[in-house]
Amino acid sequence: MAYQVLARKYRPLRFSDVVGQDHVTRTLLNALSQQRIAHGYIFSGHRGIGKTTIARILASALNCRNAIGSELRPTPEPCNACDSCLEIRQGNAVDVIEIDAATNRGIDEIRELRDAARYRPSRDRYKIYILDEAHQITDAAFNALLKTLEEPPDHIVFMMATTQPEDIPQTIRSRCQHFSFHAVKLDDIVGQLRRISDDEAIAVDNAALALLAEAGDGSMRDALSIMDQAIASAPTDDGKPMLTVEQIRELMGTVSNVVYEEILEAVNVNSSAAVLTTISRLLDAGNGPQQLARQFVRYLRNCTIAKITSLTPDAVATGAAADLLQISDEERRRAARSAALFTEEELSRFLSIMLRTFDELGYRQEQRLHLELGLLKLVHVQRLVPIEELLGQLGSPVPRKTASTTTPSKAASAAHTGTSVPVGAGHAPAESAVRGVATSPLRATPFQSDQVRRTPSAAFTSAASTPMTEGSLALAPQQASAEVKRPSAEAERPHLIDTTPLAQPVPVGSASSSGAPNPRSLPEASGYNSAAASGFDLYTLQSACVAAVSAIKGQGSAAHTLEEASFALAGDTLEIQTTVSQAMLPIAINPEAERAVKSALRELGAGRLHVKFTASRVKASTKPRAPRAAAAGSVEELAAKHPMVQQAQQLFAAEISNIIDLRDKN
Repeated sequence: MAYQVLARKYRPLRFSDVVGQDHVTRTLLNALSQQRIAHGYIFSGHRGIGKTTIARILASALNCRNAIGSELRPTPEPCNACDSCLEIRQGNAVDVIEIDAATNRGIDEIRELRDAARYRPSRDRYKIYILDEAHQITDAAFNALLKTLEEPPDHIVFMMATTQPEDIPQTIRSRCQHFSFHAVKLDDIVGQLRRISDDEAIAVDNAALALLAEAGDGSMRDALSIMDQAIASAPTDDGKPMLTVEQIRELMGTVSNVVYEEILEAVNVNSSAAVLTTISRLLDAGNGPQQLARQFVRYLRNCTIAKITSLTPDAVATGAAADLLQISDEERRRAARSAALFTEEELSRFLSIMLRTFDELGYRQEQRLHLELGLLKLVHVQRLVPIEELLGQLGSPVPRKTASTTTPSKAASAAHTGTSVPVGAGHAPAESAVRGVATSPLRATPFQSDQVRRTPSAAFTSAASTPMTEGSLALAPQQASAEVKRPSAEAERPHLIDTTPLAQPVPVGSASSSGAPNPRSLPEASGYNSAAASGFDLYTLQSACVAAVSAIKGQGSAAHTLEEASFALAGDTLEIQTTVSQAMLPIAINPEAERAVKSALRELGAGRLHVKFTASRVKASTKPRAPRAAAAGSVEELAAKHPMVQQAQQLFAAEISNIIDLRDKN
């Protein structure tokens, strides 16, 4: 008799012989014992896991001539002794037609099948059609089969085996019983290979069997095919093949995972030279870059799973670790040792880099260079600071917006554009603050730390190290600065600093009874000149408009434009002076944003106002203005020495252009 490969020689003939598909075999045995036979079955799953085999066993069980419970057939399993069972096993049964749907996929072949299905079986109980690779059938052919599947004759049973069930139309799937096959577990494959090696008198150790099972990747047929090839290439001892791990690795063209463990150890110590030396040794030995990258990706995946499941090198894999890591015990220990060197985030980042490198190797010319570059990225990526740490240094969320506070972005723009912000209003002189600027509670931001590193100054250091309160940026106590003297009782009154570059000084105003600056005393350039006179708080109007536009998805640019704009009242017209050009104004303030602004005004009772958007009329100055020297003992000198002002000048290159003294002159 001609030689038969192991996959055919040891093909299961009974449901109990099938490995790794207990959920399918148990259901079919129960259906046979209860005589609940469906007219259509779909068997889907990975290649080489028993779909067509189970279809043949089911066909034998349906057409077996011995009744269930008889002496020759005590269980629903086929007897494998009657003529029907023997003919099905040999593939020449008249009433069991096995069709390769990959080649017989057209509508003409399906029409012939449909016409033949009308006739009763010639000898057996059922006429059974087994369609292998059923997803290859065309849509037109499936439509031709649809009516037969919906109302089939009682003697017809269809069995469709496929690796891509999603390609089968839903109308077909809904008329059949669908069985999803599982990939065979590593331990099940190793056990089957051990039984076959004992029957074939093959000398092989457990490590070699585990390597063959891993190469099968969940497919029993693939593992048996590789084992067949390994037996043919193995040396013999007294006519007995001897399978070893080294011989199987050489046959498969893979390398030991020991080298990948060495690479990760070199990555852990930031040794780029060791990484390149190891990969160069593998490439010089004739290993392909794509094969090395593929195997490294699998090893990194195992390390990531070992880290996630908290697997230690000395522990026995159980539960999720055993299910997710379908590798040998030695490989599990190796993966656990490598996983202990890194965090879960680092391993995930490594896996992402190597997956991208593996994809690039498919269409790159210099594959070796790209593989080496991908490995070097593993070394360099450890030097990067995680984004989570940077975000954690930025502090708490933005404080609540109220009528007396400004948003952080508006406060930041105040340092650039010169919007008036009160300093020291309503606070003790030792802890003066600017409203609504800072949000970080205790720790300095990375930008402040970098500023200290580059240009350290006493004012900045003291301001950055002072605890910050919600809605305010705390300043260093004034007595801590050697340059600023503690002001007198008369000077402890709040004063207003305006950093807007104005051509003319603004006269001194007065403070309200609550300590807040009087809106009537604000400078004309601030945009709030007519707020109190017209009965509307322009800042409240602007805050409401910005909030309304920000609530609309995709209107972030419009909200920012309104936030940077200047609001002013001229009779019944609300003029919104934007900072954008005339050409960009229709783009920055689109009709949807304009409708949101008008809706916000109506909600505030300012619906009678006519809204007018104007473009920027400010032209950039070509010649910088020389700073004006402050007189000794004047309020200008006091403001210039304030730590907050000095910090703003250092961080934002701000310039003091105007000062309003709100101290009590009496």
